[in-house]
Amino acid sequence: MIRLLHAADFHLDSAFGALTAENAKLRRREGRDIIRKLSNYVNQNAVDIVLLAGDLFDGETVYRETLESFSAALGAMNAQVFIAPGNHDPYTSRSPYATHVWPDNVHIFSANKIEGVALPELGCVVYGAAFTSAEQSESLLHGFRAPDDGRTHLMVLHADLDAVSAQYDRITREEVRESGLSYLALGHVHRASGIERIGSTAAAYCGCSEGRGFDELGEKGFLCGTVEHGNVQMEFVPFALRRYEVCTVAIDGGSAEEAVRAAVGRVATDDIYRIILTGETQEEISLSKLHAALAGDFFHLELRDQTRMSRDVWARRDEDSLRGLFLRDLRAQYDAAADETQRRRIEQAVRFGLAALDGREL
Repeated sequence: MIRLLHAADFHLDSAFGALTAENAKLRRREGRDIIRKLSNYVNQNAVDIVLLAGDLFDGETVYRETLESFSAALGAMNAQVFIAPGNHDPYTSRSPYATHVWPDNVHIFSANKIEGVALPELGCVVYGAAFTSAEQSESLLHGFRAPDDGRTHLMVLHADLDAVSAQYDRITREEVRESGLSYLALGHVHRASGIERIGSTAAAYCGCSEGRGFDELGEKGFLCGTVEHGNVQMEFVPFALRRYEVCTVAIDGGSAEEAVRAAVGRVATDDIYRIILTGETQEEISLSKLHAALAGDFFHLELRDQTRMSRDVWARRDEDSLRGLFLRDLRAQYDAAADETQRRRIEQAVRFGLAALDGREL
């Protein structure tokens, strides 16, 4: 039985441009920390083989501290480590894969053709290939067939299964089905796919190890499990230090701050949230004030206001007063508005105008 760990898409040294400079720096440092944690996990769980399916770095330029920390963490693993460079970190003469001296237990595939490394002590062969530029227009898996020799055949590959475009190593299900592999460890897609049986081959995307934006929500981590006589058992292991989450909170006339706290609670203090406010309100919501009140409860917080004017506000337009005159004029403009964007601007004007009439501060 072989104990196997499959991870990918660390994107170390990402810019994290949406965060503050201080938080972006912290997130890059945390990326290094999670690799050290991964090394400890490998040793504590007696993993034999680690398959890293590319885009481990966010580009060819890597901070020295990141490279040395990453290399040391891999070298500390009591396992054989195999890396298949991807489109963000292709194997080139200038890449850290080529210029750094890596530990003896680390094998980096360096050619854009499938190569195999035999591990006689485990009765298996590990195959892989590399992106050697930012694009790989021909399938690296095309024409490959593992021999039927009683050994376990594994592969690590940065590839785009079922893709429309051939830009990032498009591979097909037929190629996977004909590969004769026990397990195909894939990188490139940042959402974990779960294990999929394609013919006799188990294939999976493990997803990215850490979210980097609001298009990468929820738990992130890696796959770990066993392979024995072609029987593959792999489970997703949540491992990210922080999550990205999007939460919709209905205000409906109450306090925006209280509604957000009730919806999110205190579980988000380490995470990165985008909160979308919905419902009906009579008053303009000051996002800057709300952010100031809530920001300390999150690692990073974004607020979006999608609330609408309460229908009760317009009911007072029939009053014989300055308020009624103001509302009648704005309602006529609202009814004549050409699109939703214009209507929202009029609603905002109503809120500001009513606040001024009431002597309220927004």
